[in-house]
Amino acid sequence: MIQTIDLRGRTLTNAELLALVPRSPSDIGSAQAAVAEIIADVRARGEDALFEQAERFDRARPASIRVPADEIAAAERSLDPRVREALVEAIARVRRGTAAQVPPEVRTEIAPGATIIQRWRPVDRVGLYVPGGKAVYPSSVVMNALAAQGAGVASIALASPAQEAFGGSVHPTILGAASLLGIDEVYAMGGAGAIGALAYGVPGIGLEPVQVITGPGNLFVATAKRAVTGVVGIDSEAGPTEILVIADETASPDLVVADLISQAEHDELAGAVLVTPSASLAEAVAARLPAAVAGTPHADRVRTALEGAQSAIVLVDDLQTACRFSDAYGPEHLEVQTADPHALLPQLSHAGAIFLGDHTPVSLGDYAAGSNHVLPTGGQARFSAGLGAYTFLRAQQIVEYDRAALQSIAHHVVALSDAEALPAHGAAITARFTEGEHPLD
Repeated sequence: MIQTIDLRGRTLTNAELLALVPRSPSDIGSAQAAVAEIIADVRARGEDALFEQAERFDRARPASIRVPADEIAAAERSLDPRVREALVEAIARVRRGTAAQVPPEVRTEIAPGATIIQRWRPVDRVGLYVPGGKAVYPSSVVMNALAAQGAGVASIALASPAQEAFGGSVHPTILGAASLLGIDEVYAMGGAGAIGALAYGVPGIGLEPVQVITGPGNLFVATAKRAVTGVVGIDSEAGPTEILVIADETASPDLVVADLISQAEHDELAGAVLVTPSASLAEAVAARLPAAVAGTPHADRVRTALEGAQSAIVLVDDLQTACRFSDAYGPEHLEVQTADPHALLPQLSHAGAIFLGDHTPVSLGDYAAGSNHVLPTGGQARFSAGLGAYTFLRAQQIVEYDRAALQSIAHHVVALSDAEALPAHGAAITARFTEGEHPLD
């Protein structure tokens, strides 16, 4: 059911490890032409294009692209009590976790009379994308919205695909979660068209352009986010989900199996990887997967994901090599199920989020750990971070020198401006002093 990659007895360079990483065959470049056409259509025809795209891609036509405020409020009132209670608790936990991500303002005295203040300012307006497709994701509403709200963003627009089962509107559970978070600007639009609409605005429906777009989605959403980067900021080009488990002989094969399946049920392209120095654990996991998959409601989807090129059991010589392999992979979700998970942390740098020990499964982080579940995929964790308040913040330096502080450094500025053949830079310094107090005298 799942392939085995045996790396035991081999000394591999980082480049060789990168080449051996199992990946989904999806290619973001393959959708670029189609996405460019979809976005151009939205820019040219606005609301009409969005209606047509909803009918074409979602098989539903909304009564209006913007969801009425009373419908959003009604959706909150209609939430299943268990779901509402779970959302309220998740919101409280993620809000606490997000608050720790806002850096304080820092004032640094460079020299007497010379200061720099480092402050962080939120963008004014953001667009949050919540996917539809194979599942309903109120948890993504929570993760996206609280990160923006924690940063202090004042204006939030949320987009989610039109649902055929709900008359072309957004899924009511998504609307109910938005209402709990105080979001009343919601649009029934999905895919690349939604990303284009958020980036460029749609005057006909009162949709103003945003500055940052965040949230997971399919290949077309990821490609669209790449296409509008530079017009807006994005979190990452989130693709199919992935889990990598580092485990040793102390790990429970049943727990490893459960965790691999938990992420594989998202999508046929989801990646599920076990990296272990324990041949007995590898054999036990491989032996138990078929029955466990057969017993899960989304068995066909899970089986396809586990049989794909993106999933594997990887055998290594030791836990140090397991950590090197994980860093080469850069997993969205990394679980460490070993005798001493904390001992491996210094060797682990590249992961969207790390889950330590038998009682911290990725599923906890998907909903209510207090961490954010919008994380980089496809190896992007090697160079980018998951969603947080910092995604919506910009560092800004405020510089202030008094006259004496400027005079004390002026000769160095003039020397460097002369070295760069930019004498007017130096002249802007010396213009502030009379001849008798000239900083070069």
